[in-house]
Amino acid sequence: MRYVIIGASAAGINAAKTLRELDNLSEIVIISKDTDVYSRCMLHHVISGNRDLEKIAFVDKDFFSKNNIKWVKGIEVTDINTDEKQVVLENGTIEKYDKLLIATGASSFVPPVKNLREAKGVYSLRDYADVLNIEEGIKKSKKAVILGAGLVGIDSAIGLMERGIKLSIVEMGNRILPLQLDQKGADRYQKLFKDKAVDIYTSVSLEEVILKEDGYVSKAKLSDGTLIDCDMIVVAAGVRPNINFIKNTSINVNKGIVIDKNCRTSEKDIYAAGDVTFTAPIWPIAVKQGIAAAYNMYGEERVFDDTFALRNSMNFLGLETVSLGIVEAPDNSYTVDIIETKNVYKKVIHKDGIIYGAILLGDISYCGVLHQLIKNKINISNINKNIFKIDYADFFNVQKDGQYKYEFV
Repeated sequence: MRYVIIGASAAGINAAKTLRELDNLSEIVIISKDTDVYSRCMLHHVISGNRDLEKIAFVDKDFFSKNNIKWVKGIEVTDINTDEKQVVLENGTIEKYDKLLIATGASSFVPPVKNLREAKGVYSLRDYADVLNIEEGIKKSKKAVILGAGLVGIDSAIGLMERGIKLSIVEMGNRILPLQLDQKGADRYQKLFKDKAVDIYTSVSLEEVILKEDGYVSKAKLSDGTLIDCDMIVVAAGVRPNINFIKNTSINVNKGIVIDKNCRTSEKDIYAAGDVTFTAPIWPIAVKQGIAAAYNMYGEERVFDDTFALRNSMNFLGLETVSLGIVEAPDNSYTVDIIETKNVYKKVIHKDGIIYGAILLGDISYCGVLHQLIKNKINISNINKNIFKIDYADFFNVQKDGQYKYEFV
């Protein structure tokens, strides 16, 4: 058996590791355009200068040799010949496979704003090459605009702040971190950023980039007419899956590569996992998909059923936060319980005994219980207790025959 994996990040590396644990004899090949294995979630720490490439690696240096894995690195895949079971590389090299995993992730999307795509001084933050580009940009920049205030945008802002760059954050939504926080939660972070002299513009979009004569950015013009002086723009406005190389195949795509519960694609013996499927927006889901795909490639059925991706943990500017599920009640039929103090903000959204969402800001000690309650849709109607004080012990019961029963799942 010859397993080929395209991509060397969360899904691909964990798939390879799992395959080797299951199968000590077969060939395993990883192909990646990256020349290093690192956590993309930690790239902003490299920008800030707090870590280097080695300190954001998530495998040992001898991972490939120790696991007898062939790593074809620094090269892209250009095509897949499904009839011959061949992966075609950009240099014309062919890698044959018996089972193939596509774990190529996603790339930053640069929106079609006037002058944005052709301007010099525009960067994204998706891989280590982007970090190197930003490092060069920092050398000649003093003012930067961050386009997008989701997790990647805020990560970028934190990294640049620590390098002394004057920042402006532009977000189309009415608050920063709109998918992770409600208005009150976002307001607390926005105050912290403003205290650090960061300007925040919400409910506006970038309309045009005004260029200098040499083609570098000079100003960002917003949809409300505001002009922001800048010599650098970091785009964090979403991603698109890396799937150009499958255009000559019959692999089904809907935003990302479509997979079933076993991480199989529509093409025989081809699997997919991670961001390329557009179903794994957070690192833990990509890891679990990679592991599930490996089991099924090996021939041991493993169902991937952890689709609960609406969970995020953050710690920006010293303020710890976890958000789970929905952050706003869909309508008035939901009950919203809130605890709010100077340093803490907690919110739980529930209906008919089922909790649908929660925000824990400043105190995340309750997040483990809430995560399980929300993910598994556990009914708490019979628990006569303050919703913020429910714990695992509330799901233990002693039956009439003296046996203990755990009814959490």
